[in-house]
Amino acid sequence: MHPGWLYWWKVRHGGADWSAFAGCGPDFGRTTRGDDAWSEHGARPQWAHRFGDDGAELGAAFGVRRPLRYLAYKLRLDDDQVSELARILDELKTERAQAEVDRRRSLGAFADALGEPSFARERAFEGANLRVQSATRLRDAVVAALGKLHALLDEEQRARLAYLIRTGALQL
Repeated sequence: MHPGWLYWWKVRHGGADWSAFAGCGPDFGRTTRGDDAWSEHGARPQWAHRFGDDGAELGAAFGVRRPLRYLAYKLRLDDDQVSELARILDELKTERAQAEVDRRRSLGAFADALGEPSFARERAFEGANLRVQSATRLRDAVVAALGKLHALLDEEQRARLAYLIRTGALQL
């Protein structure tokens, strides 16, 4: 067993009974009483407040570590919806990557403006304008993605998605 895995396990499951949460035992898993996988074992582990039911860490890009699987599970999507959601998330991921490139370019422009013997106001404005344009493109991409998601999901799935966004389990 790799030592890095042991560290990961201890961080994610610290203090919990290892046999209860490692999948050991004949009836570990989802219950028929609801979505709470931990109800069979009496209590949720101490790390559960930071993680979703499937262990995906909350707060990463698009709010979760693996947004496609997380959303497919939480919203109970069918295969066609999952493929369309993958396309929507890919477009959003591409736009966010471009926004990060623009952010770095704007930082370079700010550094260039400060590096001159006299303050290069025009160069600083170029960097600031680049940030504004990037933010505008990102805003438009997020709104377009939300519109596509609205068209893709049924009423119950939209309600679940809105709940995930409101509670902070999913961040845009």
